Amino acid sequence: MIEIRELTKKFGNDTVLDGIDLTIETGEMFGIIGRSGAGKSTLLRCINGLETYDGGSVIVDGVDVKSLSYREMLKFRKNVGMIFQQFSLLERLSIIDNVALQMKFWRVPKNKARQRAYDLLEMVGLTEKAQAFPNELSGGQKQRVAIARALTMDPQILLCDEATSALDPSTSKSIIALLNSINREMKITVVIVTHEMSVIKSSCDRMSIIENGKLARTGPVEEVFVEQSPPLLRLLGESDIDFPKTGCNYKIILTAEHAGTPLITDMGKELGINILVLGGDSERFKYHTLGTIYLNVAEQDKLRVEEYLNAHDIVWRIAEEDGRMME
Repeated sequence: MIEIRELTKKFGNDTVLDGIDLTIETGEMFGIIGRSGAGKSTLLRCINGLETYDGGSVIVDGVDVKSLSYREMLKFRKNVGMIFQQFSLLERLSIIDNVALQMKFWRVPKNKARQRAYDLLEMVGLTEKAQAFPNELSGGQKQRVAIARALTMDPQILLCDEATSALDPSTSKSIIALLNSINREMKITVVIVTHEMSVIKSSCDRMSIIENGKLARTGPVEEVFVEQSPPLLRLLGESDIDFPKTGCNYKIILTAEHAGTPLITDMGKELGINILVLGGDSERFKYHTLGTIYLNVAEQDKLRVEEYLNAHDIVWRIAEEDGRMME
């Protein structure tokens, strides 16, 4: 378990992390999302001791990271794997030697290290590339090598810093599926820092939104999205829906209970009104599919529509003309 209490970090006069309080449970997939410069990568680097901090505490499996000596820190990091955006592979080494590099540092016998490296390459689907070099691999393959390398010392925690942002959408999905599999089968706690909302939706159990060095919202992923809190809406930005200037515009959130049902058709029939569907989409989260629909109804139908939505436990918001949600 990772316990962060009142964590403060400054770079000069700039406060990058401001009183962070966060608990990440053993074995969960946890996402940290925010805009560039919000402090999310710095927070991740404080967890594994790559960054010092000015106040508060970071306790990992009962160990206060700040209290560790240099030698103790090296030992601590054996238990914390790290995956970076840019892969950080050594071009002069073969793929299997890249994976085995950390084991060489820890004086693992060569035969044992190579077998472990080969087993991990098999796990990430790259045994045929064992003798190749990094410049012969695609971006997705390089990231799979980096994941294998991060697992060589059997860590209990895997930290991922923008691990998919350099990849195309299809490759990104395959890497997220691999991380989900590692979390599920190896029982490793995975912490993902990203600015990509799709990564959080498809992989994480819980999430935190970080704004200007502060945690603005933390909770189960689906709950955060259904709630449509101001921090989430600020992160999502304005909708590209072209809202009519007349009538009333709504954003409807379809939870797992209602996704796939003819909700809008049924409402129109029951109320005997015309409903203009402006747009929407359906997205797959880790466990369920959630949907979003934008509607416009005549002003005189507003009260009945809202009563219907409330009676059927539908999550809804009024959308302003500029596409932002009213808080």
